Amino acid sequence: IGRLVIGQNGILSTPAVSCIIRKIKAAGGIILTASHSPGGPGGEFGVKFEVANGGPAPDIVSDKIYQISKTLEEYAICPDLRVDLSRLGRQEFDLENKFKPFRVEIVDSVDIYLNLLRSIFDFNAIRNLLTGPNQIKIRIDAMNGVMGPYVRRILCDELGAPANSAINCIPLEDFGGQPPDPNLTYATALLEAMRGGEYGFGAAFDADGDRYMILGQNGFFVNASDSLAIIAANLSCIPYFCQMGVRGFGRSMPTSTALDKVAKVMKVPVYETPAGWRYFSNLMDSGRCSLCGEESFGTGSDHLREKDGLWAVLVWLSILAARKQSVEEIVRDHWTKFGRHYYCRFDYEALEPRTAYFIMRDLEALITDKSFSHQQFAVGNNIYSVERTDSFEYIDPVDGTVTKRQGLRIIFSDASRLIFRMSASSHVRATLRIYAESYEKDPSQHNKEPQAVLSPLIAIALKISQIHERTGRKGPTVIT
Repeated sequence: IGRLVIGQNGILSTPAVSCIIRKIKAAGGIILTASHSPGGPGGEFGVKFEVANGGPAPDIVSDKIYQISKTLEEYAICPDLRVDLSRLGRQEFDLENKFKPFRVEIVDSVDIYLNLLRSIFDFNAIRNLLTGPNQIKIRIDAMNGVMGPYVRRILCDELGAPANSAINCIPLEDFGGQPPDPNLTYATALLEAMRGGEYGFGAAFDADGDRYMILGQNGFFVNASDSLAIIAANLSCIPYFCQMGVRGFGRSMPTSTALDKVAKVMKVPVYETPAGWRYFSNLMDSGRCSLCGEESFGTGSDHLREKDGLWAVLVWLSILAARKQSVEEIVRDHWTKFGRHYYCRFDYEALEPRTAYFIMRDLEALITDKSFSHQQFAVGNNIYSVERTDSFEYIDPVDGTVTKRQGLRIIFSDASRLIFRMSASSHVRATLRIYAESYEKDPSQHNKEPQAVLSPLIAIALKISQIHERTGRKGPTVIT
């Protein structure tokens, strides 16, 4: 490596890294991040490697890195090399003439990424929404991650939102003691502010800027699956898609099927992938996919090869500007047209890995047995008939790669779904996730609480998994 490009003060969002890799045609990029996990000395820390297309390293690259790591015998360090991360521009170093010379380039953290956004959106329309006669007041929470400089520069300086619209914009090593996870459990400051009714639009970002959450006036929550589907249905509000067209959609398997309803009307294909953004990169590189997303508050398009929280927020502001409706009105109109997908995710965190493994092993044996395939479950006044079950596997339509055992699915005859999945974990703890989804076409039934609607499905999930009995838990750690 003869050249490093680093964000000013060591800060770059994940989508900005993807943007810069693609812009300068870099060999790859390294992101040091806690993502949406607790930070600081006692918190989480991860290394993400991006390949030359600006997307997450595929399994074949990660596996190769791991194999090489087992053969390393030594490494060299240069303790007296001092780089001023605050000073923009090139700094060159003579490292025994090995790289003639070694160059470090400090770039504006926001600049290259902002120029890309200018080519995608109608900034004048968004600026008028935020400053014009019928302006909407917004509240944006950077959750003390790296998004602070982006929020202030793009939403405040560039698009005219008042400076006090943005909160928690100073990046802190421990994120102020809160996990920078943009959901109703942790983005409580934003939720309380929105509930007051003063603001018409609210958003929060995770620590490295690839995840987001949307709230409407009075704290109206837009779940990530609905957000993805609503964005898909309103792509005509974005100049980029008017120019480029829409070739297909992608969603991770646990994400609700709300996107599928929109795709059917728009007559474009939907690709159902395992969880993990790397599976979308192949689809986008091959021209199959224009928009993709996951239920874990990540959404993006083929403008990059990463999920992009600020891009998603600008899409929402573009939709508000074009439709001249509130967030809640847009969501309810969408439900009226396409039906409502009631949806929840229940996380059982910090489980003993062996316990979690055996729960999933036994559950797979149960649901894939032939005797389970047409079973009926009666819960209160509800009867659920199993239509099919499987252990999800994905065949990449581009290169034919097969990825197996990506979650257990139970699909019922009324299109309701239960999904069980082990999330990526360390050697000392594991997370088991249960996803529940129920579809309701009748608009008169769209005002119910998701957990109330989904409680019969959850009762089935708890009965067949025995997760409470086998873990000693009384309930999930987090519900989203």
